[in-house]
Amino acid sequence: MVAFAVQLEVRVQDAWKPAIRYDCAHDFSHRDRYNLAGIQRKEALALPFDEALTFADEDLNASWQRYRARFLAGEFP
Repeated sequence: MVAFAVQLEVRVQDAWKPAIRYDCAHDFSHRDRYNLAGIQRKEALALPFDEALTFADEDLNASWQRYRARFLAGEFP
């Protein structure tokens, strides 16, 4: 695997906003968390790209509702 990106977006009024993105930009796997104001927190994942992609898919499938609620409350998901 060369690259990946998985993103959860939440609709706020008439716009889609990123809440969480998993990717491998900057040559390392990481998770970016955003709050409603658009402030970003980056968290490195000590995983190879293929394992990080699997982790991202499983995490978002299991937790998207909780992440959405936290995001809409103004918190970091």
